[in-house]
Amino acid sequence: MPFISDFKLPSTVQDTALWFLLKDQKLLVRCKKDPRLVPNSADLAALKLMPLHKEFLGTLDGIPCYAGEMPNEEPPSEGYAFLGLMDIFNHLEKDLIPVAGLANQLVQWKQNHPYCGRCGSHTQSKTDERARICPRCGLINYPRLSPAVIVAVIRDQQILLANSLRFPTKFYSVLAGFVEPGETLEACVEREVFEEVGIYLKNIRYFGSQPWPFPDSLMVAFTAQYAGGEIKTDNAEIADAGWFSAHNLPVIPSGVSIARHLIDWFLEGRQR
Repeated sequence: MPFISDFKLPSTVQDTALWFLLKDQKLLVRCKKDPRLVPNSADLAALKLMPLHKEFLGTLDGIPCYAGEMPNEEPPSEGYAFLGLMDIFNHLEKDLIPVAGLANQLVQWKQNHPYCGRCGSHTQSKTDERARICPRCGLINYPRLSPAVIVAVIRDQQILLANSLRFPTKFYSVLAGFVEPGETLEACVEREVFEEVGIYLKNIRYFGSQPWPFPDSLMVAFTAQYAGGEIKTDNAEIADAGWFSAHNLPVIPSGVSIARHLIDWFLEGRQR
């Protein structure tokens, strides 16, 4: 049974319930053996851990899942460690990854919206939906979602890849950027590619989407064909960019990200 999102808090907490506990956007994991596991309620009771806040996420294979915020002064107990969210792609079981991402998004949302943006009063959890409401003026705040586009641009038998100044290591990926107010997804694809590398596009097609909890993005992926222009990096976000064939790829992202799915799609098309 897949993960089923739900906001209605169960009346009791089961010993088998999974807890996605976060501190500074790092997830507490049990690392006694591989694959690394998320602690359950019994583990928390044995360790006497008390999250600052509790947020019900839903169920995974019928098992309740909760998010929680750990106190900043709380060190990891023996046999446990705080794992950076980028690292969970390589260490956490595949079905736990999207739940961990949701947990991070909701913890960040709760941290960032304790007060009403209109009147400054303390907000409260709404009982009939996942939202926070101001008891004084009634303003409702929903979890933030920041849409972003990501695109594989193809020219003949080559794909456009770039190294971003934001990347922690020297790897190359497809181009991406956030959607601006009043902008369609397709217009955002055209604008971002032109702003970052000076390339014009045609035949923009939807590819897929992926939640990206860093901290609250939704990546909407496209493919597109080269229509003109010469690569000229903006030097503000992009350090280097170029056209790469299937036989001369640089270091590329891991297999879990939709960026890698786009690159794999390009590679599959060249191997037929």
